[in-house]
Amino acid sequence: MRLSTRIAIVVGAVVPLLVVAAGWVLVGLVGRDLHAQADRRLGERAQGVASAARGLLRAASNDRPRAEQARQRKLFTAALDIGIRLTGPDGTVMDGPQPDTSVRPPAGTGHPVTVHSRGQTWRALTVPVTTGRPGVTGTLWLFSPESARQAQIQLVRGRVITVALLAAPLSAALAWALAAGASRPLRRLQQRTSGLDPHTSAARLEHTPTRITEVDDLAHTLQTFLARYDEQAARTAEALATARSFSAAASHELRTPLMSMQTNLDILDAFHDLDPADRAETVDDLRRGHARLLGLLVMLRALAQGDLVEADAFASVDLAELADAAVSDLRRTHPEAEVLFEGAPGLTVHGWQPGLRSMLDNLLANSLTHGRSADGRAQVAVRLRADHGSGTPAVVLTVDDQGPGVPPEQRQTVFRRFHRRADSPGSGLGLTLVAQQVDLHRAQLRVLDGPGGTGARFEIAFPIAQPDRAAVGVPQHRDWLSDTDRRG
Repeated sequence: MRLSTRIAIVVGAVVPLLVVAAGWVLVGLVGRDLHAQADRRLGERAQGVASAARGLLRAASNDRPRAEQARQRKLFTAALDIGIRLTGPDGTVMDGPQPDTSVRPPAGTGHPVTVHSRGQTWRALTVPVTTGRPGVTGTLWLFSPESARQAQIQLVRGRVITVALLAAPLSAALAWALAAGASRPLRRLQQRTSGLDPHTSAARLEHTPTRITEVDDLAHTLQTFLARYDEQAARTAEALATARSFSAAASHELRTPLMSMQTNLDILDAFHDLDPADRAETVDDLRRGHARLLGLLVMLRALAQGDLVEADAFASVDLAELADAAVSDLRRTHPEAEVLFEGAPGLTVHGWQPGLRSMLDNLLANSLTHGRSADGRAQVAVRLRADHGSGTPAVVLTVDDQGPGVPPEQRQTVFRRFHRRADSPGSGLGLTLVAQQVDLHRAQLRVLDGPGGTGARFEIAFPIAQPDRAAVGVPQHRDWLSDTDRRG
């Protein structure tokens, strides 16, 4: 059932009920006003009739038949359409419409009361009559029939019912017309959305504001839903691409070390009397191959995690505390290396803590591997500082070594996936992972000459996390695992 039909039915049912309820109140008010008007008229008539009643009682006490008849006519004339009943020392005189004589209204109430007799209703007023003579007193009753007022009330009640019966179809028709016009933008929105299929078409909802809040809000909700669907579909496609890239990269890069390890295993199996030195060399090759395989898998896994991380994994991170922990771990695992750290606490960035820690570990490992001085010593200096000189406040991280440095022509290519020197023991993914995290955190990465022109310096500037500003979201498309030409 359409909304306009539902509204028409509801309005067609509710409006007559409201009319009847209002009419019920109106009938009550009209009845009260008619009662008040009749009582007021009865009280005004009582003043003239009471004066004529006193004259009649005086004439009757003087035993003057002619005067008594004249006073009685005057009493009946003053009453007009009001029924009267006068009781005095010489009997009762009555005229006009009134209840049966067996019905005696309450005495001396001072205000009109209701009297019932033979299915009829009367308003009765009792007035004591005094003449100023001893023993010449009486009681005057005035009766006003309620039939006329009841007829008026019944007329009003009938008109209320007639209006309620007429209001039902008229209000339903009017409500249907208005609801049909008001719901027309909703029907147009339904027609535009009925043909949208996110699975088969790239068409999306185009909505022109109608200035109808409910329709515009619904259209905005649908647009938001479709946008989120597109975003999730894109992220799902990227996740599948990342999984395929992981599988392809693993199968390609693991082939050589696996074949080398298979060769060494065949040697150990075929030559049981192998020279101890050769055996030790073969076992050492197996260990290096195993370490390379393990490191390659760990790096590929880290790249895949960076390509798939969502914005809700980001939070405020104290970069100084994280760098201090990374330096402490490097000193513990490589006690022969000289690692310096300078940085004040409280340098906070909005970031993904596991990714930032992986970036720091790989920067330190790269400087430790390739940044040894000519005499073989490993010297690495890590510094953190706040930079407020540029337009955007930033936390600047620098990692310096004492090695041969990075030639300017190679400062773009060192971040490519699987790019490594021939004598490098790594997987060629460490700096790729660093560049991925820099891109993920909207930071700036530069490769420079070290202090004094010796060694290499890796400098990364992170935006400072500010409480009064919304955090910058992660890049929408991330393909560091699948794109071999990415630099960062």
